[in-house]
Amino acid sequence: MSEAEQEIEKLLGLHPKGFDLSLDRITRLLDVLGNPHTKLPPIVHVAGTNGKGSVTAFCSALLEAGGLSVHVHTSPHLVNWHERYRMGVKGGRGQLVDDAVFADALRRVADANAGQKITVFEILTAVTFILFSEHPADAAILEVGLGGRFDATNVISNPAVSVIMPISLDHQPYLGDRVELIAAEKAGIMKPGLPVVIGHQEYDAALDVLTATAERLRCPTAVYGQDYSAHEEYGRLIYQDEFGLADLPLPRLPGRHQHANAAAAIRALKAAGFIVTEAMMEKAMLSVDWPGRLQRLSEGKLMAHAPAGAEIWVDGGHNPGAGEVIAEAMAGFEERQSRPLFLIIGMINTKDPVGYFKAFAGLAEKVFCVPIRHSDAMIDPVILANAAYDAGLVAEPMSTVGEALDAIRQALSTDATAPRILIGGSLYLVGDVLSDNGTPPK
Repeated sequence: MSEAEQEIEKLLGLHPKGFDLSLDRITRLLDVLGNPHTKLPPIVHVAGTNGKGSVTAFCSALLEAGGLSVHVHTSPHLVNWHERYRMGVKGGRGQLVDDAVFADALRRVADANAGQKITVFEILTAVTFILFSEHPADAAILEVGLGGRFDATNVISNPAVSVIMPISLDHQPYLGDRVELIAAEKAGIMKPGLPVVIGHQEYDAALDVLTATAERLRCPTAVYGQDYSAHEEYGRLIYQDEFGLADLPLPRLPGRHQHANAAAAIRALKAAGFIVTEAMMEKAMLSVDWPGRLQRLSEGKLMAHAPAGAEIWVDGGHNPGAGEVIAEAMAGFEERQSRPLFLIIGMINTKDPVGYFKAFAGLAEKVFCVPIRHSDAMIDPVILANAAYDAGLVAEPMSTVGEALDAIRQALSTDATAPRILIGGSLYLVGDVLSDNGTPPK
């Protein structure tokens, strides 16, 4: 266990791990620390149910393609806590925070909090502001943890741009059980008179809330499909906005949904005042990286369990909206090469498993349901298999991912077409898989 991980273990023993949506505690703590959140480079603040991590990755790749240094805060992590803090490097790709620097910031924040009631996420967010304020960079990208209005990152008062990505049902106990209620929470990151970019919205009710809020706050606003767009044409990505058109390579991140994510990132950086050239866009489409989201495993320890020639993909998407875009991506792969699709899924009990699984009905041959290690909130594999059955899928509980891969291998005849296997349903499961496979994010 690293020095920083030891400090976090101490904090987890003292403070609750979950969310307690309020800005009072983080505001008090930051005041003691000298308000480091007011001393950051230009900020891109990103919220949304799905796609916020991808648009964060695109924004980072675009700015780095222009030679700028970019701090990036994301959550949760997959394998190591350090993944939440990528520190900007001038002229190169950002690097995960140094362990000693991370540990020092954790201790300073914990000392400043002086044992008062707070969540670990709030402490980690204060650490973000300490790290990003004390190490110069050209830009900072902050991904919202949960919701928006009362998320700990929303102490930011003057973002260069606020970005709202696709909104669907998730975290209903915290955010509400209708998309318009969730949209209202996400819209809470908008600031009066400052630019807003709205990503592709499947639900008109969500879009109506977002545009009405932006209009009320008199925010300069760009909406996907109205003010900017992207589509595939002859194997290229065509991006268009009021400033012109760009003919680009398809994004390195697979799935048609990434076209809209790339477009939102381009438009957001323009709204924030950054110069975004076509050369930067081209380079970013080919260099963008976002581990654990439609990531293909090509090497590692788990490959030995899989059938020969199998494709193995991991994706941490876990709500119905994510299920739809992942299923669409899997179906798109089928067009290029027909393979039977198997799912290995683990989920936690705050999610909607039936809603997630419905997207794969008629597409997946079988679902193997597995536990998530070290999670009291995991759905029992037997119960999860019943949810898959209710969604119209054939399902079976398994003890481990390795056991599920073995079962797929044993079920296929030697002359069968090598399968496509999706492991997902939870970022926690994907983190376990990447760790076991020996391929953690770097």
